Amino acid sequence: MNFDVIIIGGGSAGLMASIAASNNGASVLLLEKGNKLGRKLGISGGGRCNVTNNKEIDDLIKHIPGNGRFLYSAFSHFNNKDIIAFFENLGIRLKEEDNGRMFPVSDKAKTVVDTLVDQVRKQGVEIRLYAPVKDILYDKGSVVGVQLQSGDVLKCTSVIIASGGKSVPQTGSTGDGYLWAEKAGHSITELFPTEVPLTSNEPFIQSKELQGLSLRDVALSVWNPKGKKLIEHRGDMIFTHFGVSGPIALRCSQFVVKALKQFGSKNVEVTIDLFPEKSKDDVFKDTLKLAELDPKKAIKNVLKACLPEKMIPLLLQKAGLPDNLTYDNIPKQDWLQLAGLIKRFSIRVYGTLSIEEAFVTGGGVNLKEIDPKTMQSKLMNGLYFCGEILDIHGYTGGYNITAAFSTGYIAGENSVLY
Repeated sequence: MNFDVIIIGGGSAGLMASIAASNNGASVLLLEKGNKLGRKLGISGGGRCNVTNNKEIDDLIKHIPGNGRFLYSAFSHFNNKDIIAFFENLGIRLKEEDNGRMFPVSDKAKTVVDTLVDQVRKQGVEIRLYAPVKDILYDKGSVVGVQLQSGDVLKCTSVIIASGGKSVPQTGSTGDGYLWAEKAGHSITELFPTEVPLTSNEPFIQSKELQGLSLRDVALSVWNPKGKKLIEHRGDMIFTHFGVSGPIALRCSQFVVKALKQFGSKNVEVTIDLFPEKSKDDVFKDTLKLAELDPKKAIKNVLKACLPEKMIPLLLQKAGLPDNLTYDNIPKQDWLQLAGLIKRFSIRVYGTLSIEEAFVTGGGVNLKEIDPKTMQSKLMNGLYFCGEILDIHGYTGGYNITAAFSTGYIAGENSVLY
């Protein structure tokens, strides 16, 4: 059978590419190796589907630290505002939540997935499930077709690879597309986990004494072995049995991975500032004042008014302060050290969970080999890439899905023009 465009992968990027490619009546085939379209989309945003982020373009790109600038061309044609309009035109009402995150009013990812799939069908796209691809066929510098694992050969003019990265493999993202890209002459930048929890073998992590402790509105920083701060993120985090997780830990993860590799060290330091709005001197004075207001009370109980109870014994131990100490006996130098620990609680982390356990794959098809205006390969005519297979990665919060929808739309639209 002959098609104008064959799209491999039925996730966010592939679905959007299908819609864009079929807008003008082209014959489009969407191949999905699994039994369901939009599986990763269906679990995004905690099952509510954070479809995009409403920030201005420059701010949006700042939140895509993995080559976000590459997206300027794509965003000039189909950006987050266009994504919002696109879904609302399909009848999905959206609402804005904290930090610009956009969700369907229904709070159900299924609403988004079902509507996208219905639109793909309405536009005449042929969908084949359980259709794993064995190979993409090239001839004389151009795409000529696709061979399925079944042996079937499907001819086409353009192929869009939207097969995802290697993270969350249970949704079908197992890295299949990298081999097809390499066969076409593309290079793959080193893959690594991003938006992933951090791992540590600190004694207080191994003892699980802080496990389950959530911290709100704190600052988490990553430091390289030379003492330079690489990044700081402010928000929420949680201690786990293996290290730390939560939004700001995930955002710091790519900087941990890169620092470990760059310096060849066994671990790097991350620090927690429990009171990012206050100086060390303010913390010293405020906590000492609390003790002074109740001078006969043990400091371990005094500090419950301002610090997470689970952390108090550890902080006092590190500062060399007995927990039954009262105000009259507080050694000022040790209390100053306590204030320093509150402002900079150090954790040595040795890495992250695996790429399969990450939310997002770092690395991918080298962007120097992709036309940013069309998403077409510079090495093979008729070959396009979109979504997580590209060397683009952002923070959680609607940024990765925005990149997927945008690159999918651009690839789909241009695949028909080729």
